[in-house]
Amino acid sequence: MADALGEHIRRYNRDFQAGISLADLDGKWLWEVVAADRHDALQGYLDSDDFFESLEVMPDAQRVIRKLQQNYEVFIATAAMEVPASFAQKFRWLARHFPSIQPSHIVYCGDKGILNADFLIDDNPRQLRRFQGEGILYTSPHNIHVQGYRRVNHWLDVEKLFLN
Repeated sequence: MADALGEHIRRYNRDFQAGISLADLDGKWLWEVVAADRHDALQGYLDSDDFFESLEVMPDAQRVIRKLQQNYEVFIATAAMEVPASFAQKFRWLARHFPSIQPSHIVYCGDKGILNADFLIDDNPRQLRRFQGEGILYTSPHNIHVQGYRRVNHWLDVEKLFLN
């Protein structure tokens, strides 16, 4: 729903006059590409008071989520415990970009394996491993080589999978 990786790369490239692109991350996390002595800067972006509120919405996500809500009970689960400073920012971001999602349908957690749902769409394979329903992997550079899950490459794929 939110392009956190794009914002992370944008800030890093701005601050370090770097030219990291999505292609540079083929099968790797941003943390694996950036020199270890700059990891504090990567964490600092996440801990800032504006990172999560400034994220771009993934193309077609708003329209597809609205359509999904007509046929499914949609919950948004976020691993906010990984970045506790993100709680309020994520809540405001969701309210601004996805006003049809009620606060009662927003789940803050660490390990999404605790969720009791039929499907979980996530770009982090770690979040799908313990999930008891069907985990669907949303393609991102870091997971491009991961196998064993049904995969969606963008929100149009989500629409096809659940609404066509």
